[in-house]
Amino acid sequence: MRLTRRGVAVLIGAVFCYGTGELAGYPLLRAIAGVLVGAALAAVAVTRFRPKVEVIRSVQPERIERGKPALATLVVRNSAERRHGGFVAHDSVGTEVKQVQVRALAPGAAATYHYELPTAVRGRIEVGPLVLNRSDPFGLARGDRTVGETACLWAYPRLHPVRPAKAGHPRHHHDGPITDPPLRGSADLRAVREYVLGDEVRHLHWKASARTGQLMVREYADPAQLRFTAVLDTRPDAMGPDVFEEAVEVAASLLYASVSTGQHCRLITSSGVCTPVGSGLPVARVLLDELCLVAQDAPGDAPLVPASQLTPTRPGGALVVITGPDTDLGTVRRWRPDTVIRLGARQPVADTGSINALDAADAVARWNALGGV
Repeated sequence: MRLTRRGVAVLIGAVFCYGTGELAGYPLLRAIAGVLVGAALAAVAVTRFRPKVEVIRSVQPERIERGKPALATLVVRNSAERRHGGFVAHDSVGTEVKQVQVRALAPGAAATYHYELPTAVRGRIEVGPLVLNRSDPFGLARGDRTVGETACLWAYPRLHPVRPAKAGHPRHHHDGPITDPPLRGSADLRAVREYVLGDEVRHLHWKASARTGQLMVREYADPAQLRFTAVLDTRPDAMGPDVFEEAVEVAASLLYASVSTGQHCRLITSSGVCTPVGSGLPVARVLLDELCLVAQDAPGDAPLVPASQLTPTRPGGALVVITGPDTDLGTVRRWRPDTVIRLGARQPVADTGSINALDAADAVARWNALGGV
């Protein structure tokens, strides 16, 4: 509870009236001073009694493409034994504040309110906390109360309709697609993890089990599984902020299209991000969450791919590098990328192994015209 600027001005006016009344001998001014002080005290008394309400806020959907509508639903329930006179609720949404006028509620009654959330900018947007504000009729004092929990809205990059990457080539004319490097056996060892009911007993890793004191199994990945790796340039000197947003959209579109078709996908950035390799909707969420937060935060003198991620062997499957118009690939050339997509190019051209485009829509159109490269 605190006085507003108007309340402070009323008290200053009361002091002035009282002082002038004492010096000049005017009882009316002293009476006016008393009225002003009484009004300020009454305002404090009114705002001291804050409404006892239960507030539940939900965000639908929690994850949405940038620019698409998202709503917050606010349910306010009067848990007190008496009627409250209504109040104003302020909900912080990123850098904005949404104001909701909550009407008076009888004991046990509830009201639902909806308001639109801003999704114009990519990123993770904090929604809340909710601040309940109650003031007197004259605006001399106000009482604030923070209630509820903080929710999150994920504004994903826009996804363009794009062909999934061609992640393999036929080993023989009668064989299906395989990855590069060639097959080394029936399966590749991907990880060693704790045993769960239903795992093959023949995959038990006895040395790891003896070391950890619990059953461990080998987790294999089929080397014939189609794979796709996207390298996103996050260095500030590579491209401007607007072009970078287009580059993020291209990476998101390619990764989402490829992972949706069952390919094992991975994202690598100049900032050191290297997501786990996998496929399916859970992996799609991991990739999009990472692209929701990615920024041009790599050091200016950093390589396109950090040395810790630049393995001697080329990542299996298709490899696409997404960068600016004049970037030197540097040490990444040893990986022999299948396609280099350059955004912000002044003279868009498309040739084997390279796509120069103005923006994400142009890059996707040229990618589709080449059949997924």
